[in-house]
Amino acid sequence: MSHTASQQILFEDFAPDHLDGALRLSQEAGWPHRRDDWALTLSVSTGVVAMDSGEVVGTALCSCFGDVATLNMIIVDQRMRGRGLGRELMNRVIAMAGARETRLVATTDGLPLYEKLGFVATGRIEQYQGIAVAAQPEVSVDAATGADIAALAAADLAASGMERATLLARIVETGTLLRAEGGFALLRRFGRGHVVGPVVARDVATARALMAAAASRLEGQFLRIDMAGALVQADYAESLGLTHAGGGTTMVRAPKSPTAISSEYKTFALVSQALG
Repeated sequence: MSHTASQQILFEDFAPDHLDGALRLSQEAGWPHRRDDWALTLSVSTGVVAMDSGEVVGTALCSCFGDVATLNMIIVDQRMRGRGLGRELMNRVIAMAGARETRLVATTDGLPLYEKLGFVATGRIEQYQGIAVAAQPEVSVDAATGADIAALAAADLAASGMERATLLARIVETGTLLRAEGGFALLRRFGRGHVVGPVVARDVATARALMAAAASRLEGQFLRIDMAGALVQADYAESLGLTHAGGGTTMVRAPKSPTAISSEYKTFALVSQALG
C-alpha cells in the first residue's frame, strides 16, 4: 500500500475484496458489467484501486498476455475527477505492463489522457447488441463438448498476438464453444445477457457463420458483439437483430514489430473491450 499526501488517497493492489466497490463504480458509469464479469477480468489481471476513507474511488487493471498487455477497467469516481487520479492509476498499470506492447480501448473522455501518456490511436471497436434473431449459418458450426485449448489458443495467438490460453479455458468452463472448420467463437453470460467473442476465423464467411450460430442459440435473448472496426460486419449484425450501440478507439503504446506468427486467422469480435 502507498500513500499520496496531497490527495489523501491510498492505493492498494486490486484484490477480490475490492470487487463490490469496483462494481459500484462501473454501475455509476453506466457500464453493464456484473460482478462475475469483473471477476473474470481480474482472474487474468493485476491492478490497483484508489481508496478514500475505505471506499473504492478508482480502479485500473493490467492483463498480461505474453508480449502484449491490455489496460482496462479504468474508472474514477465522478466525485474525484479533475484531481489527477486517472493519470496516477494509469501510471501504475503502465508500470505493471513493463516492456510489453500495451493496448487499450479508449472512451471519448479518456482519449486525451491516453494520448498524453504515449498511446496512439490505431482504429475502432464497434459494439452491436439487441435481441437475437435466428439465422442459418452458411458454414457448418458445431457446439463442441470438449475443447482443445491449445488449438484454440494457437489460432487466437495468430489472430491477436496475445497468449490467452488461461483466459480461453476459463471462459470455456462456463460458456459455450462454437467450432467451424476455419475458426471458433466463445459464447458466455455478460452484462444484460450474453456476449459472443472472441470470434476468430480465417474468412468472413466463417466469422458470419459463427455469429449466426450464436444468435440462433440465443434467439429472443439479449446478445452483444464487439467487432474489430476494420472487419466490422454491420449489415450482417443487423440481420441478426443487433443494432449499433457505440464503441471505442483502439490505442497502442510501445508497439512491437510484427512476429513470424501466421496471420491466417483474424479476430472479428473481441472477448471484451477490456481483454481484446
